[in-house]
Amino acid sequence: MLNAFIIVWRESLEAMLVIGVLLSWIARQPAPAPLRRRLWLGVAAGLSLACALGAGTFAVQSEFAGASLDVFQLAMVLTAAALIMHMVLWMHRHGRHMKRELEGRAGAWGIAAIAALAVGREGAETVVFLYGLGLESQGLALAGLSGAAAAGLAAAGATAWLAARGARLLNYRTLFAASEILLLCIANALLANAVDRTIALGWLPALADPLWDLSVWLADGQGAGRLLADFTGYRARPAATLVLASLAFWAYALWRLKRPATAALGA
Repeated sequence: MLNAFIIVWRESLEAMLVIGVLLSWIARQPAPAPLRRRLWLGVAAGLSLACALGAGTFAVQSEFAGASLDVFQLAMVLTAAALIMHMVLWMHRHGRHMKRELEGRAGAWGIAAIAALAVGREGAETVVFLYGLGLESQGLALAGLSGAAAAGLAAAGATAWLAARGARLLNYRTLFAASEILLLCIANALLANAVDRTIALGWLPALADPLWDLSVWLADGQGAGRLLADFTGYRARPAATLVLASLAFWAYALWRLKRPATAALGA
């Protein structure tokens, strides 16, 4: 549930901050009313795009069965993990200049386009993320996932409001830096689920299974171990393939986060 809360909070917050920057720019213009209407038209278009993607995702799933459904669900989990990493790396590289770039691109219909793209992109990514998490949830757990997502949306609104008011206690950069690590943990958990599924289907060799056994000290089926498993991809008895995949994931993510800004911009 914590995964869904963090994902929706971060994704919604990004979209709300984009809208806040545009509203601030509009307020300084000589005729703000028409621009404000176009902004909200863009927001509505973005929400419609995200809802269409959600409906399309579940419609496509209903057309698959057996091995085809396994492939589709596996692809969605891997896509969710990849999108989370991409989002973290993109915001790490561009976040500090976002306000200046948005104001530079803002114009009469540019405002509607930016708002639609921001809301549509974040909403579409959220659909994929929650679908990936939902594959691991059933019954009451799925209801809890929905509740956590709603709480994340509310928290994003509160955070955006505090940021707009310039709250001294809200360190914006520290908040986003911490969320980067949290989101990468969630992406690694999704990757771990995908690798487990792939090994179970016989599409990847386990190499050594288990590579070690920590279940006596911290089992991953209940309590703190289960929380770590859901949130970070921890396994008490991991296959060697899973360990190698997680090591490659973290090595790449940390390498990209530590790259100099000049090198990142040239990538």
